[in-house]
Amino acid sequence: MQQNISQKNVRLNIQIPFELKNKLSRISALEGKKVSALVRESIEVKIEQIEKKIFEEKMKRAYIDLAQENKEISQDFKYVDAENL
Repeated sequence: MQQNISQKNVRLNIQIPFELKNKLSRISALEGKKVSALVRESIEVKIEQIEKKIFEEKMKRAYIDLAQENKEISQDFKYVDAENL
């Protein structure tokens, strides 16, 4: 039987400050979730934020490039427009 790799969990060992661990424990108790679930969700949210920022920067760069291209095209045709006056 072949297992779907995207569904396979892996273990990740990290070191965090003691106070952060205490905060995670308190919040996980309030949320009724395991610390590992809270950490996993937090990582997912942070990754989404970073990916969104990267996408927005790419879009911004593309719009700037397109604006520059439009400006150059307008310059190419500025004398043609004057002929119609």
